[in-house]
Amino acid sequence: MNAQKIMDCERNRLEKITNFRLPHYFYKIGIVIGAITIIMMFVRAFAMEGDTEWLKLLLQKTFLIGMLLMSISRDKEEDELTIKLRMQSYAWAFITGVVYVLVMPYVEFGVSNVVNNGGETYKDLGDFQILIFMLMVQLMCYHTLKRYR
Repeated sequence: MNAQKIMDCERNRLEKITNFRLPHYFYKIGIVIGAITIIMMFVRAFAMEGDTEWLKLLLQKTFLIGMLLMSISRDKEEDELTIKLRMQSYAWAFITGVVYVLVMPYVEFGVSNVVNNGGETYKDLGDFQILIFMLMVQLMCYHTLKRYR
């Protein structure tokens, strides 16, 4: 097998992955899942008592799934421009996510020390907080880029 054939095969595999999109109705399913999850988070926070840590983790994962469905579903009218805008929004989400991870713990540390008169410890961000931030940035950037195209 020659090198050109191997490169073509790898390029085709990569294009299959980058061009993967769910049908448009998954966007609506993602919105419904996200809305129900947010309502359940409020119910858990204000109406439930006892040890509901397992429910919190379940709701966080469910919310991530809803946001992911919204992120990878097709538009009604999908063309080359919308694909390019989607890739740009993923790039922006990645860049802002990295900056967020690098800066936010120090901001939180500084603010908590000012508010609580010192004594606070440095805390790292959790995976849920980082992933939700990146998905929100991606969705907001994509819809903003689509609006101003």
